[in-house]
Amino acid sequence: MTEDFFHMTSHRPYLLRALVEWINDNQLTPHILVDAGVPGVQVPPSAIKDGRVVLNIAERAVVRLVIDNESVSFSARFSGTSYPVQVPISAVLAVYARETGQGMALPDDIPGGEPAPASDELHDDEQAPPDDTPPAGPPPKGRPTLRVVK
Repeated sequence: MTEDFFHMTSHRPYLLRALVEWINDNQLTPHILVDAGVPGVQVPPSAIKDGRVVLNIAERAVVRLVIDNESVSFSARFSGTSYPVQVPISAVLAVYARETGQGMALPDDIPGGEPAPASDELHDDEQAPPDDTPPAGPPPKGRPTLRVVK
C-alpha cells in the first residue's frame, strides 16, 4: 500500500489571525511588517521604505479588514486618500503590537515533500522513519528576526 505525503495548508495565516486577535484582546494596536517586493503586494508606493512597509491593521484604522488563507486585504487612508490594500500572506514578515513591540516574525512554511515510498519499495538496509520524525536539518532561513528597538 502506498501512502502519499500529506500536504497541509499554510500555517502562516492561522498564526497571523491568532496573534492579531491576541493583540486586539489586550487593547493594543496590531501592525504587520510586509515585504513590499513580493508579487501581489498592493500598497501606496509612498508608504514603502527600504522595500518594506509597516501597516496598522487595527479595526479603527482600516475598513473591511479580511485575513483569509491567501491574503490580508482592507482599505485605509494614506496621506488623507483612501487606498485599497492587498498583501499576500507570503509577504507578511511579522505581526506585533505597536505599543509594546510584542509579537512575532512569522516562520516560513514547512516545505512540502515527495510522496513517501511504500514500505515494499525500501531497500533491505533502509527502514521507514516513524511518522512522528521531524524533518532533518535546521529550520529554513530567510525571514528576518523581529527586533524591537526602544
